[in-house]
Amino acid sequence: MDRYRDMQIFQGLSGQPSLAAAARYLGVSGPTVMRAVARLEARLGVSLIQRNTQGFRLTETGARFMVDCSRILDDVGAAEASVKGAHVQTEGNLRVFFPLLFSRYVMAPLLAEYLERYPGVRVFAHYHDHYPNLNEDGLDVAILEGALPGSSLIARPVGHVRNIVCASPGYLETHGEPLQPEALKQHRLVASQASAGWAQWDFQGSSIRAWVRLGSTTVQGAINAAVQGAGLVRCLSYPVHEHLASGQLRRVLQAYEPSPLPVHVVYREGRNASTRVRSFVDFSVAALREHPAFHPLRA
Repeated sequence: MDRYRDMQIFQGLSGQPSLAAAARYLGVSGPTVMRAVARLEARLGVSLIQRNTQGFRLTETGARFMVDCSRILDDVGAAEASVKGAHVQTEGNLRVFFPLLFSRYVMAPLLAEYLERYPGVRVFAHYHDHYPNLNEDGLDVAILEGALPGSSLIARPVGHVRNIVCASPGYLETHGEPLQPEALKQHRLVASQASAGWAQWDFQGSSIRAWVRLGSTTVQGAINAAVQGAGLVRCLSYPVHEHLASGQLRRVLQAYEPSPLPVHVVYREGRNASTRVRSFVDFSVAALREHPAFHPLRA
């Protein structure tokens, strides 16, 4: 079995809850999957997965390799599709699903670019903060955050997002930087989902419940307040990637952040997907992997 096949099997782990589920999805035996992963780990000299009672999870190195591995395999598939003329006459209706905030901060300009590139396609976008059922909801493609439930969906990873805590440099200079989660109880917190004036923020191995000095009904409102020095805000990394890059916000408590959340583009039909579905999947995967929101964050 060659290196290319090992990479295909490793890519098949994406979105699967266990190695056994991945084997069923790939149509191979469990030992075949384990041997492929073992060969890759031996060749690369790193651990790619960690097993646990729930199944397995990718290591940080494994998550990065999954993105690179998938990109290489996708490039091969795109080259084959190009030769076969798979994207000729791309047209028709396309129903897509995005998490609400993800659409606002990442996908809106990409949608405009896609429509310009494929004028024959009409897109109907659905925005929610729940996991959809593509079959029941009549959706063609979805972009999902977090671990995927076991299913027959095709999932292509594009990167990771994190739950981070940040504040303006001015606030940190005046009030000091919290060095551990417990210290947040002595700081001014800005939250978009405070309950009765309290917020619960989860970290690696701990959960902090603290008094909120400023509550906001929207994430953007909380971020704007933090930029102005109102306090520390906790949110997903992509709404603030520009603020972090410009220095308007600084990331704190990085060592205590929960594990990153994978982001996938998922669809149903695989290689039998229509040209409009393939066009949107290929476009989204390429664009999101290059998007600065998925590049390493500055502290």
